[in-house]
Amino acid sequence: MNTPAVTAFFDEATFTVTYVVADPDTGRAAIIDPVLDFDPASGRTSTKSADQLVAFVGENELGVDWILETHVHADHLTAAPYLREKLGGVVGIGKHVTAVQQTFKGVFNIVDLATDGSQFDRLFGDGDAFAVGNMAGQIIGTPGHTPACVTYVIGDAAFVGDTLFMPDFGTARTDFPGGNAAELYDSIQKILALPDDTRLYMCHDYKAPGRDEYAWETSVRAQRDNNIHINDKVSRDEFIAMREGRDAELGVPKLILPSIQVNVRAGELPVAEDNDIRYLKIPLDAL
Repeated sequence: MNTPAVTAFFDEATFTVTYVVADPDTGRAAIIDPVLDFDPASGRTSTKSADQLVAFVGENELGVDWILETHVHADHLTAAPYLREKLGGVVGIGKHVTAVQQTFKGVFNIVDLATDGSQFDRLFGDGDAFAVGNMAGQIIGTPGHTPACVTYVIGDAAFVGDTLFMPDFGTARTDFPGGNAAELYDSIQKILALPDDTRLYMCHDYKAPGRDEYAWETSVRAQRDNNIHINDKVSRDEFIAMREGRDAELGVPKLILPSIQVNVRAGELPVAEDNDIRYLKIPLDAL
């Protein structure tokens, strides 16, 4: 099995990990879950985080084939359009992004939003194949956190999005529209059926209590043995009860309102109005 070179870029403001995944033999690469910097207090965007990726790709003479989203993020804006402009590549996401678009088109009253996923270059279904250079890639559909969640398996590495966290932190919430604890359990079982030594890469880390450092790489074996929410000793019914109970007590993510209305557009910002200013909406009493 091919072993991709994986380089992580951690954005502490959103606790998000972006990955550059490269084929050492060909220099071809994929970028997974890139961040567009956004200050909610001022409404300002910047490309500081994305420019780190651009610099890394250039310094290492990589060619970008893919810019991949594990799902429609509710905690950061994606920099996919900016990176495609700078580096090329095909922007991909799970095909059930259409369900997310249909839900939030109404919430934000985005009248011009097509809900067929056409804003993205490639829509992936469960079991689809792709390649990064000479390395084979496969899609595992992993809904539960959102309907559009997918895991990207590239060589001996899997990029799980928000489906799993580090073993000492647990699993994703399932209380967003279209989320489902039973589906999340089934999705995680598909990930945990990969070979024990498969490297698993998280989309976020929040430093579990008692841990001093951020961490985002683990393995199938470590998750099966030690995940505090879902391990080989936890039944499906036990997990569902735990997850639904925890979700009932969680607050709304700080950046969900700006993030969702941008990310359902594949990262394209709203069109400027007649005063040449772009606006994001804040729906009142809707969520």
